[in-house]
Amino acid sequence: MPAAMRISVFVPEYGVIEAITPPFRSFHTANEFLTAFGKKAVFEVEYVGLNKYVTANNGEYTIKTDRLLKDVETTDLLIIPPTFGDTGRGIAANADAIPYFKALHQKGASLASLCIGAFLLAETGLLNGKKCSTHWAYINEFREKYPEIAVEDGAIITEYDNIYSSGGASSLWNLVLYLIEKFSDKETAVLISKYFALDIGRDSQAQFAIFRGQRNHTDTEIQQVQDFIEKNYEEKVTIEQLATIINTGRRTFERRFKQATNNSPIEYLQRVRIEAAKKHFEHSRKNVNEVMYDVGYTDTKAFRDIFKKLTGLTPIEYRNRFVKTTTEI
Repeated sequence: MPAAMRISVFVPEYGVIEAITPPFRSFHTANEFLTAFGKKAVFEVEYVGLNKYVTANNGEYTIKTDRLLKDVETTDLLIIPPTFGDTGRGIAANADAIPYFKALHQKGASLASLCIGAFLLAETGLLNGKKCSTHWAYINEFREKYPEIAVEDGAIITEYDNIYSSGGASSLWNLVLYLIEKFSDKETAVLISKYFALDIGRDSQAQFAIFRGQRNHTDTEIQQVQDFIEKNYEEKVTIEQLATIINTGRRTFERRFKQATNNSPIEYLQRVRIEAAKKHFEHSRKNVNEVMYDVGYTDTKAFRDIFKKLTGLTPIEYRNRFVKTTTEI
């Protein structure tokens, strides 16, 4: 490792201030901890951008960059925060930055996208045929726009060929901590997590995801099936029953459903049921068995296993984590 590792935090046009400042502040704080314990500071941190002054959060904030992106010949790690609002607008506003991202990576720089900064990273083409993470609410949009990239549903951190990406919102902290540990040491990462009161061990954003059903497709008959599932999820539902709604065979139905929704019919039914269960836990005092029966399950183990698979938590853990906050609002 060189005496000092240069960390360049890109400040995108229409950037999100809550994602721009955390990596900048965290690497600076890491240096402070390192020197406090008699070690050498290992990071040089800077803001870079297309312009000297860049506004964030629709003009609420203005950030002064240290260097223009066009003047950055080399860097060790370039961090790409998300843009605010419409992703298409964010991509268009930062289109001039994409060639610089590619050039820096070709010169050996690592790239790291935070949250929906993955859209800007994807524009480089460097992720084609690879995996990445992004905010759970934007996964369907990302898949539609970049079908050649395997987006990791629920993942907090993805690493591939010196390219890193994080899941949604506060998941960016997990990637920042990971990078601090990788490029300095575990002790410093732990100190940062304690200093900023962060959960260093979280490895999934599934517990925060809200399933709204994948309806950004044009197969109106499959949409009818989705309507049926969402109205009758608490009943016993079979694949054959769903196939008859659109008067087709099981294999053809399953293929069309998967193509339209990116889920098998059974996966879709499970997601609808678990989303309903989450709402029961958040808004009622029902116990686990009562909720299980309300959403169409009769097997306690099956309900627990599917709930944990989709949320990362057991039903009891989910209820204990979210019911108190929800009922006090």
